[in-house]
Amino acid sequence: MRILVVSQHFWPESFRINQVVSSLIKQGCEVTVLAGQPNYPAGITYAGYSSFGAGVEIHPEGYSIVRVPELPRGTGRARQLIANYLSFVVAGCLLGPFFLFGRKFDLIFVYGTSPILQAIPAIVLKWLKRARLVLWVQDLWPESLEATGYVRNKTVLNLVGSVVRWIYRRADLILGQSEAFVTAIRPMAGTVPIAYHPNPGETFDGLDDSAPAYRLDPGFNVVFAGNMGKAQGMMTLVEAAEKLRGEEDIRLVLVGDGALAEALRQRVNELGLRNVVFAGRFPPETMPGILAQASALLVSLADYPILNMTVPSKVQSYLSAGRPIIASMNGEGARIIAESGAGVTCPADDAEALAQCILDLRGQSPEARLAMGESGRAYHRQHYEPEALGAKLRSHFARTLGTASGGKDSDGRD
Repeated sequence: MRILVVSQHFWPESFRINQVVSSLIKQGCEVTVLAGQPNYPAGITYAGYSSFGAGVEIHPEGYSIVRVPELPRGTGRARQLIANYLSFVVAGCLLGPFFLFGRKFDLIFVYGTSPILQAIPAIVLKWLKRARLVLWVQDLWPESLEATGYVRNKTVLNLVGSVVRWIYRRADLILGQSEAFVTAIRPMAGTVPIAYHPNPGETFDGLDDSAPAYRLDPGFNVVFAGNMGKAQGMMTLVEAAEKLRGEEDIRLVLVGDGALAEALRQRVNELGLRNVVFAGRFPPETMPGILAQASALLVSLADYPILNMTVPSKVQSYLSAGRPIIASMNGEGARIIAESGAGVTCPADDAEALAQCILDLRGQSPEARLAMGESGRAYHRQHYEPEALGAKLRSHFARTLGTASGGKDSDGRD
């Protein structure tokens, strides 16, 4: 099975699609990747790459990555993000076919992070290569634009909705990263089949903290690892830390970077908080040693209806890490933490409730916290094990190649 993966973000950026590609290769697929120039999350093109560069790169695992130009996202302002998104779409449409000339593919697979516009080069390549197209939707448009405040004009939102509907109906199969996504996508997809397919999580078999890349100080360390952006509701974490300033053993450790990182540092300094630590960014392979030292792991999302349908990919990794989880969020993500028995939850954007959750978890016995971690591991093995999900994804592909949808509306129109 010859697969072309289209993803604006890819290795050495840290995204789940890296792991998914490895799983597909283990399933016997021949994979090629079409991607942009790595610049996420700091917004600066990585050393060794050029924002205007293009060509073919060989991944250490041996497969080809076709790189097209991509303007970096910078500090995440609206104009910079628009330029970032459109540069990949335009370059993918114009240069993707050139660098992929002569290569045949059975199926094109889009890792649909925001924005879904990155599927447009895949649609062009579908026509040129006479291949099937599968979209894996990680973010809902236009809902996310409205929720994050980037676009408020109803006319523009309706226009974006029309574009998204057109994209969805060019696919032969759409996969949603949560069950709630499937319900949200269905009205816009016409007769295109839709199925649920979750993100996998890293598999941590026995975390080792003997020689970590970053050493946590003694105490009750609540670790947040990942992107620090508006969607993560990061200011709520700082507000919770302010309410806990009298608890000298509790520490909130932020590992990662993102658009709000500098604003968070400024706010922490303004409040004079000593219980918030900015650890910085670390390579993915060093994260097990950091997570191993955590007393608890924190995942958060802001209170937007669209985010209530989302399961942050760090949830799966946290479950595998075997540490109790604190979830400051609503909807699907909170449901999974509660269902798995892996930790405690509180409403999104509620600093008081988050602070109380941290206090409650600290008050539990070590045995109770250990039991939560083990419950999380068991849930991960059952639902998010990467190789099992890789096999399931290949089965989705096989069925699509056997019986592909024509991408028509219910009345037969394109």
